[in-house]
Amino acid sequence: MNLIVCVDKNWAIGHEGQLLVHLKQDMKFFREHTVGKAVVMGRSTLESLPNGQPLPDRTNIVLTHRMDFTKEGVIVVHDMEELLEELNNYAPEDVMIIGGASVYNEMMDMCDKLYVTKVDHEFFADTFIRDIDKNPNFKVVWASEEMEDKGFKFRFVEYRRKRIEK
Repeated sequence: MNLIVCVDKNWAIGHEGQLLVHLKQDMKFFREHTVGKAVVMGRSTLESLPNGQPLPDRTNIVLTHRMDFTKEGVIVVHDMEELLEELNNYAPEDVMIIGGASVYNEMMDMCDKLYVTKVDHEFFADTFIRDIDKNPNFKVVWASEEMEDKGFKFRFVEYRRKRIEK
């Protein structure tokens, strides 16, 4: 299982249900890493997508505690047990966790790879994830050169789960 996220300097990911910034290269990176895969998100993340519609060319899985929630084009699960049972239908490398914060924070330690777009800026935000750089289970295995879009500097960073030495 993998995770993909865009964060600022403080590991913020959003404000009032929206992304902090829309960077063309980040959107392209997101598409490249999620098309053809199963994407796991919370209900609020689904509702924040364009027109509240599922992402095309992906299997959209929504985790929500709302038992009455339904949406055409998505698989709805209501708890972690049901989600993990559903994810057994997919190869682990074909599963991408895409948000929001509670889903990221709950599933981060179950992931093997984390794809993080790190924006060198502090945004006004109300939604954060745990600082992966302080997570002893992960190490940086790759980082892109610094790029810039809309005046914001950023880079792509790939983390991998540390293997336990025997």
